[in-house]
Amino acid sequence: MKPQDHPILIVDGACGTNLQEMAIPFAAWDGREGCNEILNLNAPEVIVALHRSFVEAGAMVLETNTFGASRIVLQEYGLENQVAAINQAAVANARSAINGKADTYIAGSVGPGTKLPSLGHISVDELSHAYEEQIEALVQAGVDLLIIETCQDLLQTKTALVTCFATLKRLQKELPVMASITIERTGTMLVGTDIAAAAATFEPFPLFSFGLNCATGPADMESHIRYLSRHWPGRISCVPNQGLPEVIDGKTCYSLSPAVYAKEMRRFVSEYGVSVVGGCCGTTPAHTKALVEALQGVRPKAREVQS
Repeated sequence: MKPQDHPILIVDGACGTNLQEMAIPFAAWDGREGCNEILNLNAPEVIVALHRSFVEAGAMVLETNTFGASRIVLQEYGLENQVAAINQAAVANARSAINGKADTYIAGSVGPGTKLPSLGHISVDELSHAYEEQIEALVQAGVDLLIIETCQDLLQTKTALVTCFATLKRLQKELPVMASITIERTGTMLVGTDIAAAAATFEPFPLFSFGLNCATGPADMESHIRYLSRHWPGRISCVPNQGLPEVIDGKTCYSLSPAVYAKEMRRFVSEYGVSVVGGCCGTTPAHTKALVEALQGVRPKAREVQS
């Protein structure tokens, strides 16, 4: 069965915030603290353990530990020549965690990078070359789908998607492609684009799903999800944080409990027809387990999309 054959896909939870709670050998960072992607090579057992915890919780889709595995980000750590190796190792780690489990898929995670073209940080050509290199490595390593996520800039997202589909065509591969933007509490993407403009921009692309992730919890996503429910013709994804972050005793904390998170996500599925659900910053295997249990017997609401 392919990912697109499932009425609901449950994506795993956070990578970075869970890694912060794990015992990672100091030497594994190789002097590059903060570069989670280096752990694919230097501490694969840690990444496999993280993935496996979400598989055991019932996740159907594992995102690779490659959010920052493009040349643009890796060059900040002197790893720009390790793009292929890191992405390939990340896919292998996810595959190891699945261990042949049926109907569990690997999504190649492609983040926005650290330079946005609309703000003049980087040229579209340079950004496109970086995306092409990473996407090709993920596809050649055998991912089941791709997710362009946490998108903050319309031009950055369009560049990623155009490059993604061109790369798949060149490689003669057909994979589902998900796109997920980040809407801040201001009600727009970082560079000022609202959900209506974003949806209109990405509708021509043959996306498997389109939706939101990161920045906020479910409550602050609801109005945007409601808009997509009425206007987006394809599948909708919603991958929120574990609520809004709070700093307690100098540490960033997320307070949304697994039960409340699961209840809100179930409502998004049953009321707005969301069919791809998961967790971003702060969400743990406990959140995934609660989500799986909450969605037992639930199907996405049928939607009547307005033109």
